[in-house]
Amino acid sequence: MPRRAKLVLQISAVAVVAFLVALLGWKVMQENEGRGLVAAVRDGETPEAPGFVLGRLDGEGSISLASLRGNAVVLNFWASWCLPCKDEAPLFQEAWERYRGRDVVVLGVDAQDFSSDAKRFVARYGLTYPNVHDGEGSTLGRWGNTGFPETWFIDREGKIVEHIAGPVDAEQLEAGIQEALGT
Repeated sequence: MPRRAKLVLQISAVAVVAFLVALLGWKVMQENEGRGLVAAVRDGETPEAPGFVLGRLDGEGSISLASLRGNAVVLNFWASWCLPCKDEAPLFQEAWERYRGRDVVVLGVDAQDFSSDAKRFVARYGLTYPNVHDGEGSTLGRWGNTGFPETWFIDREGKIVEHIAGPVDAEQLEAGIQEALGT
Protein backbone atom coordinates (compact mmCIF):
# COMPACT_ATOMS: atom_id res chain seq x y z
CA MET A 1 0.00 0.00 0.00
CA PRO A 2 1.46 3.36 -0.93
CA ARG A 3 2.54 5.53 1.94
CA ARG A 4 0.11 8.35 1.07
CA ALA A 5 -2.93 6.02 1.01
CA LYS A 6 -1.91 4.56 4.36
CA LEU A 7 -1.68 8.06 5.85
CA VAL A 8 -5.13 8.98 4.50
CA LEU A 9 -6.63 5.82 6.02
CA GLN A 10 -5.01 6.54 9.40
CA ILE A 11 -6.30 10.12 9.42
CA SER A 12 -9.77 8.88 8.45
CA ALA A 13 -9.75 6.32 11.24
CA VAL A 14 -8.73 8.97 13.79
CA ALA A 15 -11.49 11.29 12.52
CA VAL A 16 -14.11 8.53 12.85
CA VAL A 17 -12.97 7.72 16.40
CA ALA A 18 -13.03 11.43 17.34
CA PHE A 19 -16.55 11.74 15.93
CA LEU A 20 -17.73 8.69 17.89
CA VAL A 21 -16.19 10.02 21.12
CA ALA A 22 -17.92 13.38 20.57
CA LEU A 23 -21.22 11.62 19.89
CA LEU A 24 -20.86 9.55 23.05
CA GLY A 25 -20.11 12.69 25.06
CA TRP A 26 -23.19 14.42 23.67
CA LYS A 27 -25.37 11.43 24.53
CA VAL A 28 -24.00 11.21 28.08
CA MET A 29 -24.60 14.94 28.60
CA GLN A 30 -28.16 14.63 27.32
CA GLU A 31 -28.89 11.68 29.62
CA ASN A 32 -27.36 13.45 32.61
CA GLU A 33 -29.62 16.44 31.96
CA GLY A 34 -32.62 14.14 32.13
CA ARG A 35 -31.39 12.38 35.27
CA GLY A 36 -31.17 15.79 36.92
CA LEU A 37 -34.77 16.44 35.94
CA VAL A 38 -35.95 13.19 37.55
CA ALA A 39 -33.97 13.95 40.73
CA ALA A 40 -35.30 17.50 40.92
CA VAL A 41 -38.92 16.35 40.71
CA ARG A 42 -38.24 13.58 43.22
CA ASP A 43 -36.82 16.22 45.59
CA GLY A 44 -39.99 18.32 45.34
CA GLU A 45 -38.71 20.89 42.86
CA THR A 46 -40.78 21.97 39.86
CA PRO A 47 -38.38 22.34 36.93
CA GLU A 48 -39.37 23.65 33.53
CA ALA A 49 -40.55 20.89 31.19
CA PRO A 50 -38.12 20.32 28.29
CA GLY A 51 -39.74 21.40 25.06
CA PHE A 52 -40.24 19.42 21.89
CA VAL A 53 -42.10 19.54 18.60
CA LEU A 54 -43.19 16.16 17.23
CA GLY A 55 -45.38 15.00 14.39
CA ARG A 56 -48.86 13.79 15.25
CA LEU A 57 -49.67 10.13 14.72
CA ASP A 58 -52.94 11.07 13.04
CA GLY A 59 -50.94 12.90 10.37
CA GLU A 60 -52.38 16.33 11.12
CA GLY A 61 -49.25 18.42 11.60
CA SER A 62 -47.21 18.52 14.77
CA ILE A 63 -47.59 19.41 18.42
CA SER A 64 -45.28 21.61 20.41
CA LEU A 65 -45.30 21.03 24.15
CA ALA A 66 -44.98 24.80 24.61
CA SER A 67 -48.27 25.30 22.72
CA LEU A 68 -50.08 23.51 25.56
CA ARG A 69 -49.06 26.12 28.14
CA GLY A 70 -52.08 27.25 30.13
CA ASN A 71 -53.30 23.66 30.44
CA ALA A 72 -52.34 20.95 32.86
CA VAL A 73 -50.61 18.26 30.80
CA VAL A 74 -50.43 14.53 31.39
CA LEU A 75 -47.45 13.48 29.29
CA ASN A 76 -47.17 9.73 28.78
CA PHE A 77 -44.19 8.13 27.01
CA TRP A 78 -45.16 4.77 25.53
CA ALA A 79 -44.43 2.25 22.78
CA SER A 80 -46.70 -0.22 21.02
CA TRP A 81 -44.53 -3.17 22.09
CA CYS A 82 -44.71 -2.21 25.80
CA LEU A 83 -47.04 -4.54 27.74
CA PRO A 84 -47.81 -2.15 30.65
CA CYS A 85 -48.56 0.58 28.09
CA LYS A 86 -51.40 -1.58 26.79
CA ASP A 87 -52.85 -1.86 30.29
CA GLU A 88 -52.74 1.85 31.05
CA ALA A 89 -53.91 3.20 27.67
CA PRO A 90 -57.62 2.93 28.65
CA LEU A 91 -56.90 4.95 31.84
CA PHE A 92 -55.45 7.81 29.80
CA GLN A 93 -58.41 7.69 27.42
CA GLU A 94 -60.84 7.87 30.36
CA ALA A 95 -58.92 10.83 31.84
CA TRP A 96 -58.98 12.58 28.47
CA GLU A 97 -62.74 12.14 28.18
CA ARG A 98 -63.34 13.27 31.79
CA TYR A 99 -61.04 16.32 31.78
CA ARG A 100 -60.95 17.39 28.14
CA GLY A 101 -63.01 20.58 28.59
CA ARG A 102 -61.37 21.48 31.90
CA ASP A 103 -57.92 22.71 30.84
CA VAL A 104 -56.29 19.27 30.96
CA VAL A 105 -54.51 17.75 27.98
CA VAL A 106 -53.44 14.14 27.83
CA LEU A 107 -50.55 13.80 25.38
CA GLY A 108 -48.98 10.50 24.39
CA VAL A 109 -45.44 10.30 23.04
CA ASP A 110 -44.77 7.08 21.14
CA ALA A 111 -41.00 6.56 21.09
CA GLN A 112 -38.54 3.98 19.78
CA ASP A 113 -41.29 2.50 17.69
CA PHE A 114 -42.50 2.28 14.11
CA SER A 115 -45.24 4.79 13.31
CA SER A 116 -47.30 2.06 11.62
CA ASP A 117 -47.25 -0.02 14.83
CA ALA A 118 -48.08 3.06 16.89
CA LYS A 119 -51.04 3.92 14.65
CA ARG A 120 -52.39 0.39 15.04
CA PHE A 121 -52.01 0.70 18.83
CA VAL A 122 -53.95 3.99 18.85
CA ALA A 123 -56.73 2.45 16.74
CA ARG A 124 -56.86 -0.78 18.74
CA TYR A 125 -57.32 1.04 22.05
CA GLY A 126 -59.59 3.76 20.64
CA LEU A 127 -57.32 6.57 21.76
CA THR A 128 -58.72 9.98 20.84
CA TYR A 129 -56.31 12.09 22.87
CA PRO A 130 -53.37 13.59 20.94
CA ASN A 131 -50.43 11.27 20.32
CA VAL A 132 -47.14 12.19 18.70
CA HIS A 133 -44.35 10.05 17.27
CA ASP A 134 -40.69 10.15 18.30
CA GLY A 135 -39.43 7.16 16.36
CA GLU A 136 -35.78 7.46 17.32
CA GLY A 137 -36.52 8.49 20.90
CA SER A 138 -34.74 11.84 20.65
CA THR A 139 -36.81 13.26 23.53
CA LEU A 140 -36.12 10.46 26.00
CA GLY A 141 -32.70 11.61 27.23
CA ARG A 142 -33.79 15.17 27.94
CA TRP A 143 -36.63 13.83 30.06
CA GLY A 144 -34.49 11.23 31.83
CA ASN A 145 -36.75 8.40 30.73
CA THR A 146 -35.22 4.99 31.28
CA GLY A 147 -38.05 2.75 30.14
CA PHE A 148 -41.67 2.50 29.15
CA PRO A 149 -44.12 3.67 30.24
CA GLU A 150 -43.21 6.90 32.02
CA THR A 151 -45.66 9.66 32.85
CA TRP A 152 -45.02 13.30 33.69
CA PHE A 153 -47.53 15.80 35.07
CA ILE A 154 -47.00 19.41 34.02
CA ASP A 155 -48.79 22.41 35.51
CA ARG A 156 -50.34 25.30 33.58
CA GLU A 157 -47.06 27.25 33.66
CA GLY A 158 -45.03 24.46 32.08
CA LYS A 159 -43.47 23.22 35.33
CA ILE A 160 -43.17 19.52 36.10
CA VAL A 161 -44.98 18.64 39.32
CA GLU A 162 -44.90 14.83 39.28
CA HIS A 163 -43.17 11.92 37.57
CA ILE A 164 -44.10 8.25 37.58
CA ALA A 165 -41.67 5.70 36.16
CA GLY A 166 -43.60 2.60 35.19
CA PRO A 167 -47.32 2.08 34.76
CA VAL A 168 -49.79 4.39 36.51
CA ASP A 169 -52.96 3.29 38.21
CA ALA A 170 -56.22 5.26 38.39
CA GLU A 171 -55.41 6.79 41.78
CA GLN A 172 -51.95 7.98 40.70
CA LEU A 173 -53.38 9.42 37.51
CA GLU A 174 -56.09 11.33 39.36
CA ALA A 175 -53.65 12.60 42.00
CA GLY A 176 -51.19 13.75 39.32
CA ILE A 177 -53.91 15.59 37.41
CA GLN A 178 -55.08 17.34 40.57
CA GLU A 179 -51.51 18.35 41.39
CA ALA A 180 -50.97 19.68 37.87
CA LEU A 181 -54.20 21.66 38.17
CA GLY A 182 -53.03 23.02 41.49
CA THR A 183 -56.05 21.72 43.40
